[in-house]
Amino acid sequence: MPRCDHCGSHVSDRFARVFSDEHGDLNACPSCSANAGIAEAARERTRADD
Repeated sequence: MPRCDHCGSHVSDRFARVFSDEHGDLNACPSCSANAGIAEAARERTRADD
């Protein structure tokens, strides 16, 4: 089962497929981000890692 790369929480395969970036990294999930802001949080965290 996939895990969030930011907090380590388990997520569904479907969630990972939708919200993972082009490298397969999942930088946000419902456990560590507000549902409405998951995509935005993932983009911000990806930029912070660059």
